[in-house]
Amino acid sequence: MNLKIILKVLGLLLLVEGVAMLLAMLVAIIYNESDIATFLISAAINLGVGGLITALTWKAKKDIGKREGFIIVTMVWVVFSLFGSFPYMISGSIPNFTDAFFETISGFTTTGSSILNDIEALPHGILFWRSITQWLGGMGIIVLSLAILPVFGIGGMQLFIAEVPGPTPDKISPRITQTAKTLWGIYMLFTIVETLLLWIGGMSFYDAICHSFTTMATGGFSTKQASIAYWSSPFIQYVITFFMFLAGMNFTLSYMAIRGRFSNVFKDEEFRYYWIIIVSFTALITLGLFLTSQLGLEQAFRDSLFQVVSIVTTTGYATADYLLWKPILTMLIFALFFFGGSAGSTGGGIKIMRIVVLAKNGYYELKRLIHPHAIIPVKFNRHSVDSKIVTNVLAFFMLYMVIFFVSTIIFTLIEPDMESSMGAVATSLGNIGPGLGSVGPAENFFHIKPIGKWFLSFLMLLGRLELFTVLVLFSPSFWKE
Repeated sequence: MNLKIILKVLGLLLLVEGVAMLLAMLVAIIYNESDIATFLISAAINLGVGGLITALTWKAKKDIGKREGFIIVTMVWVVFSLFGSFPYMISGSIPNFTDAFFETISGFTTTGSSILNDIEALPHGILFWRSITQWLGGMGIIVLSLAILPVFGIGGMQLFIAEVPGPTPDKISPRITQTAKTLWGIYMLFTIVETLLLWIGGMSFYDAICHSFTTMATGGFSTKQASIAYWSSPFIQYVITFFMFLAGMNFTLSYMAIRGRFSNVFKDEEFRYYWIIIVSFTALITLGLFLTSQLGLEQAFRDSLFQVVSIVTTTGYATADYLLWKPILTMLIFALFFFGGSAGSTGGGIKIMRIVVLAKNGYYELKRLIHPHAIIPVKFNRHSVDSKIVTNVLAFFMLYMVIFFVSTIIFTLIEPDMESSMGAVATSLGNIGPGLGSVGPAENFFHIKPIGKWFLSFLMLLGRLELFTVLVLFSPSFWKE
């Protein structure tokens, strides 16, 4: 195993994190707050450690195999979260290491679960750092590395395979590096446009930037304790809903739309199911809210649409507490915890593509029973899906559900309330943010015991890297020569 190249990549990416901390320090300087020294020290640690590791491993062999790829991808999230927790601890915003790590890995994995009880009391620089952790994690630290590492002569295809082990979207460009650059270009463009619209809509420029970061990352961190409910403006809520929808789409389709190839977008089967699911659940919940509450039709529609899009895309913003709705409506929201965004999006969860393949395979299995000699392949976008991919999807789904149920049982030993345990596990594994019960949209994770926070942090990592990338490291055969 090429340990030097693993360390070299981690060192280079620590330099990237250090630069991001300097950006947060710039915000602290602008507002002339007490966290200037915090970010200077944190950035110095990152740049110092990253620079030392890079210097010591500069002549490492440039070959990255599958094993190195899996280790790098997993370790990047862990190392980034460890070093990224320094600003919280040094500033005293989150002095406890467990809480600081939980908040940081929740940011980088774009989960959005928080332990903070008074967000608005924190300095602007800290809140900016909190938002930028999600923005970096949204498109993926690994995708960022695909655009950077070739400058140092390091190939990135192995990292891309490890980052997305399941069915992957079509590459925009035949060269993986160009693909990464194009994806980041679209990501930044959408972030800039959303920032301007939110600023026009009444947010401060600072709040607009922070919320654009966390919207496009489908992360859900807010600069306000009440999340998006702080702003009663329908315009702001509809703008955020629209960009959550975009962030939950396959970014390849966004690229096609920008190029004017709209027919390709609407022909895409995953996109059709994506918006059909959103429209269907929104219609059902709107009707339920309109009939069972005092809300007017527009308010009921807006609350329903916002919460549905927020949960499907695994963003986790809130404009209403769905736990106060009728139980059947809350159950519909909880069902959405197991959908997720599109493949090739910043969303987490199982992913729409996998659900469609699963449903089709189940339907075709019935047809195969009736016609045992017929060859009936699963088709997606009018193309036959390789049987290996179908097997991968089936394995992923079964593993996902087993992990959910087993983890829920384990977590009840920490949090006896079954509803809260189910919500905490589902939201962490799906990288969603709010859960049920004591970790619902109006609550947070501060009260969870330290061992529970470490357990949920592991589930966040599992969900962000789609299970296999992390679990393969626990296989004895992985470590054999």
